[in-house]
Amino acid sequence: MKSIRAGLVGIMLLGLSGTLAWGQAQPVKLRFGHAHPTSDSQHIAAVEFARKVKERTQGMVDIQVFPNNQLGNDATMIAGVRGGTIDIETSGNPFFTGIVAKLNVLDLPYLLENNAHVAKVLDGPIGRSLLNELEPFQMKGLAFWEVGYRSLANSRRPVNNADDIKGLKLRTTPNQAHIKAFQLLGAAPQPMPFAEVYAALESKALDGHENPPNVMLSTKMYEVQKYLSLTKHAYTGLIVVMNKKRFDSLAPEHQQVIVQEAANAAVLQRDLNAKGEAAALAELRAHGMQINEKPDVNSIKTVVRDETRKMFIEKNGDELIKAIDAAR
Repeated sequence: MKSIRAGLVGIMLLGLSGTLAWGQAQPVKLRFGHAHPTSDSQHIAAVEFARKVKERTQGMVDIQVFPNNQLGNDATMIAGVRGGTIDIETSGNPFFTGIVAKLNVLDLPYLLENNAHVAKVLDGPIGRSLLNELEPFQMKGLAFWEVGYRSLANSRRPVNNADDIKGLKLRTTPNQAHIKAFQLLGAAPQPMPFAEVYAALESKALDGHENPPNVMLSTKMYEVQKYLSLTKHAYTGLIVVMNKKRFDSLAPEHQQVIVQEAANAAVLQRDLNAKGEAAALAELRAHGMQINEKPDVNSIKTVVRDETRKMFIEKNGDELIKAIDAAR
């Protein structure tokens, strides 16, 4: 009888240790960092993501959101996720292209032509295959959110066509396609962490930058920029990543919830951006910005599209570009 009881106790302890290993026995707290202010759609989506995960896991997974570079700039947060000191973070796709070269495809000028095309590519097999490329680098790709379609703002002059871009000192992302595009246009591109951009514009170290209108509004770029042209020259995805070891340590059902709610938050955030663009433009105008809603986009596209595609194909082949084009 004693041996039976001892056996039962051993089985129970073994089961308990297995439960602890999967992270089911007690609540798990996760830190989620991003670079933007609390008024931005990225933060709204992050807070909703955290709320839904906590709700669906009955409090077993509790995500705390740290906005506005509280956990460091983009490069620092990505390094933190890889090293396990930060659990989750989201940064623009260009900050990951030095890790996974294939991700450069998403930043090619005039590649993703509208919101429907974006959703089909990023939420489908192409997007998932690209996210999976991050796993050997200690990151679990959860979903693609968005920075959005980039347009050009500066403090020197209106930009009506490609010629007006010549000579401007512009902050870009570290993505090679972005840098190459502005070099082709005769500008002086300067990669820089987003957290440093406002000060560089204020001091006139930079003439301008390129971001979606909602980002310009939430970060008060209208205080240091006068002219905005809706060039929409490139779309930038926002990758939500989690430390791979931390993700794998969670119960399978909790992993599923996190991936599902990251995808749901992507839909929410893109919808917020789409609905908010007109309001953002109106508010930027109210703050004194001069906005050209119909610049000569073809003059820019003619200069940059084929050359940047050629650069990508030389290093990575044309399979991804063909798949994305076919998804239109």
